[in-house]
Amino acid sequence: MHEMRKESDFLGDFLIPEAVWYGIHTARALENFYISGQCMSDQPFFVQAFAYIKMACARANQTCGVLDADRAQAISRACGRILAGDFPDQFCTDLIQGGAGTSVNMNVNEVIANIALVEAGFRKGTYDELHPINHVNCSQSTNDTYPTAIALTLYKKTEVLLEVLEDLRAAFVHKASEFKGVLKMGRTQLQDAVPMLMGQEFHGFSSSVSECICSLSQAQQLFCAVNLGGTAIGTSINAPLGFPEMVTDLLSELTGIPLHLKKDLISAGSDCGDYLQLSGTLKRTAMVLSKISNDLRLLASGPRAGLNEITLPALQAGSSIMPGKINPVVPEVMNQTAFYVAGADVTVSMAAEAGQLQLNVMEPVISYSLFQSLDLLTRSVKVLTEKCVRGIVAHPQVCEEYVFNSIGIVTALCPYIGYETSASIAKEALETGKSVYWITVKEKQLLLHSDWISIMSPANLVHPSILQGIRARSTTQNSELESS
Repeated sequence: MHEMRKESDFLGDFLIPEAVWYGIHTARALENFYISGQCMSDQPFFVQAFAYIKMACARANQTCGVLDADRAQAISRACGRILAGDFPDQFCTDLIQGGAGTSVNMNVNEVIANIALVEAGFRKGTYDELHPINHVNCSQSTNDTYPTAIALTLYKKTEVLLEVLEDLRAAFVHKASEFKGVLKMGRTQLQDAVPMLMGQEFHGFSSSVSECICSLSQAQQLFCAVNLGGTAIGTSINAPLGFPEMVTDLLSELTGIPLHLKKDLISAGSDCGDYLQLSGTLKRTAMVLSKISNDLRLLASGPRAGLNEITLPALQAGSSIMPGKINPVVPEVMNQTAFYVAGADVTVSMAAEAGQLQLNVMEPVISYSLFQSLDLLTRSVKVLTEKCVRGIVAHPQVCEEYVFNSIGIVTALCPYIGYETSASIAKEALETGKSVYWITVKEKQLLLHSDWISIMSPANLVHPSILQGIRARSTTQNSELESS
């Protein structure tokens, strides 16, 4: 039989296994909340954020004279052990919970208290020596420590996402350079449009990712502003004078993040605008990446009955029934991640709106949703870069055949033979299957072959300009064609 210890709160007594480092508040939370299947330990940045916060608070409390040096230093040492990676399995409360994060905060307070007690030679649970609330949580509330821990976690997770997005951007830039000589057909509304270089197409992908990086970097900076020291509702009740400013500076020093105190701590305790901004930016990023993934899937479609302009890396067999089939599995998983992020944004939006008065009690599901979105995007972007984009191969001959067999190249003739004449040629080519070249040069003799070559040269198609000296062969012939 496992050895047990008894702890008490105002609801009564509770038997807790002696082996665990948490206490009664955590034990009750484990009984009440088994919702998401994800606990604090599944988010190491979140645990570390709390350890930094409790360490900064202990040091500020000692400086302010509301916590003696022995207890402050014991708390700080316990936090150091957590930051070193000790006791990861003891942070076990579910990320989705009632109580606006109180269970998470108390889980941290109790583990820190018991680590400090045992290191000082006391038994776990002898809280008269060092108490989870009176000492570890001194000058604090869940309502300021919890959102501050979320802010630090979101800052760090966004930093990691930005790093993998930068790798993706660089991979697209590299491919843009590799494909700079590949002439291909541009398309609008899935119809032939005008020619372009595949390098331009991939450079466009890199630019889209760059814009996402810029937007995310701006959203990340919102989480440099915290409400630590505001305690319950932003009035700093039970905190010594100057504590908010002091503890924020200490926390900034410990984490290396340029933190500052929010201007209005009353507003900071209930407003979720920063979460909304990040969530919306994550959704934007996800949708951009999903659109790019759709393009890659289309360009690689086939190989015989699709576009087949590129080949994506072959990663696995594509079918349990069709031999030799290869599927675009990485773009597909990027699409699915994007769908999740979009749904999570709806959750964050509803939860942000659902707060009342001086606190938004829905922060647990907000943090859970944002953590999940950031994690899924980070992993998916990394896979997209490493297992897809870097291994893309272009098919220049296929692309060129599409260009010169396309009716869309008639657009390049408009400055020389007019829009109406060009439209008539396009219509005839579509109805008869004849090439635009054959109708324009051979049958209608509207342009000399040499003029056609100049107009349709890859250089002119990609960077079009009005070529001097090229005119329609016969204005009378043009008029007759237009009237017909």
